[in-house]
Amino acid sequence: MELFELEIYKIALQLSDNAWEIYNKMNKNEQIIIGSQFITAINSIGANIAEGYGRFHYLDKNKFMYNARGSLMENIFWIEQLNKRCVITDDVFKSLSEKLNDELYKLNAFIAVTKRQATQ
Repeated sequence: MELFELEIYKIALQLSDNAWEIYNKMNKNEQIIIGSQFITAINSIGANIAEGYGRFHYLDKNKFMYNARGSLMENIFWIEQLNKRCVITDDVFKSLSEKLNDELYKLNAFIAVTKRQATQ
């Protein structure tokens, strides 16, 4: 299976695209204060999945998947802040929350499968 076929990678790319749309609508002050951290954290999900996918040993691979999961959890914080500060609407918040939760579920499943494959 190729990286681009992984569902967790596809979702990470979608999240990154969604975040970029939000970032581009922010004013310069919002981009500096919160936007750059939000973009960095959201891009870190896909970047860590890609880097982990390229690793051979499951422990090394999962280390990057755990990093991706940490970045995902960081984004739960950021979208709450963006919503509270009226940078995103409730509908955008709900949509991103659903995507992040879906990604979290699938990422955890991927980690579990990778661990099982290592013990076979």
